[in-house]
Amino acid sequence: MATVVEKQFKKKQGRIGANWDPENPTFWAAEGRRHATRNLWISVPALMLSFIVWQIWSVVAVRLNDIGFAFSQEQLFTLAAIPGLVGATLRFVYTFGVGQFGGRNWTVFTTAILAVPAIGIGVAVQNPDTPYSTMLLLAALCGLGGGSFSSSVANISFFFPKKEKGTALGINGGLGNMGVSVVQFVTPLIITTGTFAAIGGEGQVLQNGQELWLQNAAFIWVIPIIIVTLAALLGMDNVPGVKQSPAAQFVIVKRKHTWIMTWLYVATFGSFIGYSAAFPLLLKAQFPEKLSLAFLGALLAAAGRPIGGWISDKFGGSRVTAFTLVVMTIGALGVIHFLAQKDFNGFLASFLVLFVAAGIGSGSTFQMIPNIFSVKEAAPVLGFTAAFAAYGSFFIPKLFGWSVETTGTHATAFYVFIVFYIISFGLNWYFYQRRNAKIKC
Repeated sequence: MATVVEKQFKKKQGRIGANWDPENPTFWAAEGRRHATRNLWISVPALMLSFIVWQIWSVVAVRLNDIGFAFSQEQLFTLAAIPGLVGATLRFVYTFGVGQFGGRNWTVFTTAILAVPAIGIGVAVQNPDTPYSTMLLLAALCGLGGGSFSSSVANISFFFPKKEKGTALGINGGLGNMGVSVVQFVTPLIITTGTFAAIGGEGQVLQNGQELWLQNAAFIWVIPIIIVTLAALLGMDNVPGVKQSPAAQFVIVKRKHTWIMTWLYVATFGSFIGYSAAFPLLLKAQFPEKLSLAFLGALLAAAGRPIGGWISDKFGGSRVTAFTLVVMTIGALGVIHFLAQKDFNGFLASFLVLFVAAGIGSGSTFQMIPNIFSVKEAAPVLGFTAAFAAYGSFFIPKLFGWSVETTGTHATAFYVFIVFYIISFGLNWYFYQRRNAKIKC
């Protein structure tokens, strides 16, 4: 049988057959799984680096004033939010990159270009006289990392059969999302050592005499970016037969379910990435002595994503999504309550519940999409929904900033989120879960 399959797929485009067909069990067992797995495990670190660069400002902004800058809280929240705005907008472009240029080619480009903001930030933070406009430009360039998610999930969706897409997309997205927690965990450690002092510049002395090398937060990622770029160039593949013009892919905007799934993904992943960008600043404002725990939320959310995809493959994405939206509502109410009580333990526990549920929901909503759309439409829909959801990393930090400026508390923002979750629960139930729903998934 293997011989028949090898003859059937004899014509090669790189390492994989011209007639790529993961839904064919024989082909999948003979060679499809091997190639798909290789591409997945190169895609993961590439996406992780994209999230790291995208979210560098969520941790760098926290320390800028400590090393001599004089930015307002509103300016700092804006620096943390701008990469989200740019990254979300770029996702609309990146969504169509795989169909236009091929998955391997696009991954090589989107990974290599991350070196530009990484080097730029490392240079800029060493001079407290660096204009705020320059910092905004560098924050915007970090949005290049945010765009990659749309193309990454679109690319991986082509490699796996429908029955395994939820798990594969969950692994790719979940471990890729882990970049947020990685940068929030590594940065406080790496900036206290003169790792790159010989080539990266001297440290900055704080008022208490402690020395920091804030540039390390960016410089440390340059070598991994180079390594993963080479890995993508040498080890990934362009899936044959999936190239489409942007016009052909853009037909998805006419589909009602594109917009419904976009709303649901904004509620789940939009919350995850938005809270991840704002959480370090929230901790510093409310419980500054606990800032070192800022990485926990993103870590648990990212870990929850592959679990959400796997559970949804077993029990149905809409059911898991409904459950997560209920839990997110409860978590948000808990945060409001414990903020008022100034209870750190309750605040942290509630926020972590919110993060985990958002992560699981990110996996479950993405599992629903390939079950609603055809193979060729599912890929751009994945990217399109991801693009809208990424705006959460801009609007949520900005909403927190507005909430404090106008009402004197962060709690007001959470009431807005709760209303959004309730509406999302209703949409999910009506279109995908109720007994008479035309599409059950």
